[in-house]
Amino acid sequence: MADKLSLSLPVPLRLPVPPPSNPKPLFPESLPPPPTSPLTPLLHNHLLQPQTSNPNPNPSTALRHPRLASSRKPRLGKSHDPNRGRPWSVRPNSSQRTHRILHSLLHSPSHPPPDLDDLLRPLSPSLDPDSPLHPFLTDLLAVIEGLDFHRHTDTALAVFDWARRTLGDRRLFSISSSGGTGSPLFPVVVSILGRQGRLDDAAALLQCLREHGSSPDVFTFTSLITAYARKERYREALAVFSYMQADGCNPTIVTYNVVLNVYSNLFVPWSKVTALVDAMIADGISPDRYTYNTLISCCRRGSLYEEATEIVREMKARGVAPDNVTYNALLDVYGKSRKHSEALGVLQEMEANGICPIIVTYNSLISSFAKDGILDKAMDLKEKMEAKGIKPDVFTYTTLISGFEKAGKDELALRMFEEMESKGCKPNLCTFNALIKMHGNRGRFTEMMRVFEEMRCSRFKPDIVTWNSLLAVFGQNGMDSEVSGIFKEMKKAGFVPERDTYNSLISAYSRCNSFDQAIEIYKRMVAAGIGPDLSTYNAVLAALARGGLWEQAEKMLAEMKDGRCKPNELTYCSLLHAYANGKAIKQMRTLSEDIYSRKIILSHNMLLKTLVLVNSKSDLLAETERAFAELKKGGCSPDITTLNAMVSIYGRRQMVSKVEEILKYMRASGITPSLTTYNSLINMCSKLGDCERCEKILNEIRVKVGRPDLYSYNTVIYAYGRQGRMKDASRVFTQLQASGLRPDIVTYNTFVTSYVANSMFIEAIDLVRYMMKSDCKPNENTYNSIIDGYCKQGQKDEACAFISKLQQISGISKDEQQRLLERIANRTL
Repeated sequence: MADKLSLSLPVPLRLPVPPPSNPKPLFPESLPPPPTSPLTPLLHNHLLQPQTSNPNPNPSTALRHPRLASSRKPRLGKSHDPNRGRPWSVRPNSSQRTHRILHSLLHSPSHPPPDLDDLLRPLSPSLDPDSPLHPFLTDLLAVIEGLDFHRHTDTALAVFDWARRTLGDRRLFSISSSGGTGSPLFPVVVSILGRQGRLDDAAALLQCLREHGSSPDVFTFTSLITAYARKERYREALAVFSYMQADGCNPTIVTYNVVLNVYSNLFVPWSKVTALVDAMIADGISPDRYTYNTLISCCRRGSLYEEATEIVREMKARGVAPDNVTYNALLDVYGKSRKHSEALGVLQEMEANGICPIIVTYNSLISSFAKDGILDKAMDLKEKMEAKGIKPDVFTYTTLISGFEKAGKDELALRMFEEMESKGCKPNLCTFNALIKMHGNRGRFTEMMRVFEEMRCSRFKPDIVTWNSLLAVFGQNGMDSEVSGIFKEMKKAGFVPERDTYNSLISAYSRCNSFDQAIEIYKRMVAAGIGPDLSTYNAVLAALARGGLWEQAEKMLAEMKDGRCKPNELTYCSLLHAYANGKAIKQMRTLSEDIYSRKIILSHNMLLKTLVLVNSKSDLLAETERAFAELKKGGCSPDITTLNAMVSIYGRRQMVSKVEEILKYMRASGITPSLTTYNSLINMCSKLGDCERCEKILNEIRVKVGRPDLYSYNTVIYAYGRQGRMKDASRVFTQLQASGLRPDIVTYNTFVTSYVANSMFIEAIDLVRYMMKSDCKPNENTYNSIIDGYCKQGQKDEACAFISKLQQISGISKDEQQRLLERIANRTL
């Protein structure tokens, strides 16, 4: 087993995630969440409004978003019900008084009842220290189990507290272990405390056992590990496991399976997973179906589809038949790895073996295709699912909404949301998060906050995904102050940053061109003991790509191949962008040929879309058209980003008929033009000298998108300025200011260049004075434009006089004066 499972990934160069070696901090005291404080202006009015009711009064559990019954990750755990659906019955060796006491407690009008001590008095043990206590423990356990089964957990714990008061901890705990077998009482109580979220109390109980000279047995340890795992406190679960091993308590197969599941959630390196399996086999414990299913789940986040396939092969070879969970977990791994044909093959094998696909099966497949932009296939699977009598659930609809949103098909996304509501499928927090992301990505912040308010009215509280979505939205819109504000408020609301949060922050800051901040967040994540996963590597690679740091990107790719995860299509997409931004055209072309020849066996469609983008960005027309043709040849519908790239490169070359062809395709495909589309059209019309058309598109943006950005206004101003229509340019400038945007250096330099081109030097110099008063200091380009304008007209003296005036206007340095004088000399030679 160990040989077959140890297939690839060695210990990563970055921080691994070992269980803590020091047992002392196993049972930390819970700290209350810090008080809230004012939020960023955009969210202030919405987040601080009082809610009419709180659907989740427990602050510790309120931090997590509700799990979906059909979440994309197949449920690996077993039922909490030891009777597996059968009616509960009192233990057969329990006394008649136990039956009577339990009946009284269950039918009490309040829980726990005020007369608890009186009701339990018949259960009291003999005060004789030599009298046997095992009958008392048997009856006590029967009462607690019965109350727990009937969901009266507060009363069950009150009964346990009564036993501690009545018998005393020393006497009660001294019989907790007998010959290593132990009493099942303590694992049951630990499990109840864990499900109630009282993990510190559960840990304190285990510590109390030790203080009274009793060694907790394997069942008590395993119950505490399970309790931590269920509350997603995975590192504390591993700490208890380490503590258990140091105490000389041998794990059972259940213990190993729970720890393997923790490894899966922590994205522990594959080599560490296989090492745990080695230890399990060395203890003489053979893997069961649950073990294999959990191992397959461990392959999800690293896209380890080859390892998952090998596990299933070994599983079958050992005579362990795959079940529904096995197939769904394997299908999920293939889906995450964009192995669509293999995923469909799993579906066929399931049906051939008489295992009926369930909604989880179809949702995994739909998610796989939707994330890859293959929406026609995703919709076909939805129809097939409905034909089999399986109703789409909230996850199905939310996945399709996200897929349409990513493709730029907003109308179809909203139509899917309407269908969902019309069929009585209520949106959940994930649905609202998807809609928030959709509106935020389009810059429609008013609509985004309307959805946010609707979410609150539906009695949902923002969860970690909501916060991460806001981080991503503000990040990709370059709103770095909002990113920092959201992160601070997220922590003040009691949310502990997790891997996905750090990944979102890295992406957000890199989109804001705050590369140093992005890398600093990465360092903080590693320092916090959170190991990087595939998403982290891809987020850092994306940051490197934006800076054009292709050599560093290549080094990180090499580390990934030597570390814990395999590069996926997003990895190579970032590498392509790094080449494009770093002007490494030769390297970009080499990688492109590897993609065309399918040497890189990954999601071909996503890589082709990226080739369209990077070639368009690099103004390589033939290469862009080749990638676009290959994309359509493969049957993939281009998304809004790909089509925008085509509009951009055709528009820059004033290929109007080609632009019209792309716009026609967008309309026929139901794709909503974005702000980027309109900006490319404005740029094309500007180059064509069609100022009226530029401003008409600007007005169209206000109607169909919401608000033009600075690029929109600057390009229209530039178009008017080129034709000397400075009054019209000034009118558009006034509109810019009225929109709430603040002119930037590009705006002012556009005016300066236009004034100079029209020999309006007085106006240009006045604008420099205005810039100084408006806290937008002129830069080299500002001064160069005026100097070059004078020199072009042979007015050397006026250029020198302008430099003299600059000392009074802006107090430029002597070095800058010297640079400008040298520029005049070079231009007049």
